[in-house]
Amino acid sequence: MRPKQIVCGVGINDADYVTQRTETIGYVNGKQKKKTVWICPYFQVWKNMINRCYSNKTQERQPTYKDCAVADEWLVFSTFKSWMEKQDWEGKQLDKDILFEGNKIYSAETCVFVTKATNLFTIDSSASRGEWMIGTYWNKEKEKFRASCSSPFTKKREHLGYFTTEQQAHEAWCKRKLELAHELAAIQTDPRVAKALIDRYSQYCV
Repeated sequence: MRPKQIVCGVGINDADYVTQRTETIGYVNGKQKKKTVWICPYFQVWKNMINRCYSNKTQERQPTYKDCAVADEWLVFSTFKSWMEKQDWEGKQLDKDILFEGNKIYSAETCVFVTKATNLFTIDSSASRGEWMIGTYWNKEKEKFRASCSSPFTKKREHLGYFTTEQQAHEAWCKRKLELAHELAAIQTDPRVAKALIDRYSQYCV
């Protein structure tokens, strides 16, 4: 039996097989320099999740994860792997808050795998957009508010027009975001994700 490995002081890698292979590619100051040549896809997702929640270095780069945590049962790799094996995960990303907006806990009840486009669609970039309402910003040259919205299909930012008030610009964003949410929901394989997309952006249009 392989000895258990601890990740970030909390995660327990109890796999009975090698989850990661490395090879020596050279030496730096007399020390081996290694490169990962293969990593178990289940282990990679699990390890990344643990790092996001418990690695100071990772949280310095991605401070939005500072208040996040992993459910106790998922701190054990084999438990997480058993769950992931039953999911539609290939080519997708593990998401913790699309089903429950604002959720900070990674668990079997809260997480789902979604495409990168779907994941990016739900990020509101509140830290970078500044003081204005979501989907809007002040255009100094025109002295009006501009509304824009990123499309998950074209991967481009759509210009929605210029408006006299911030509220009008925001409403234009709300309308377009909901239209895109319906289109994105129509191609989801998980009905929970489809419903969550429509529910999330319907509330902006109330």
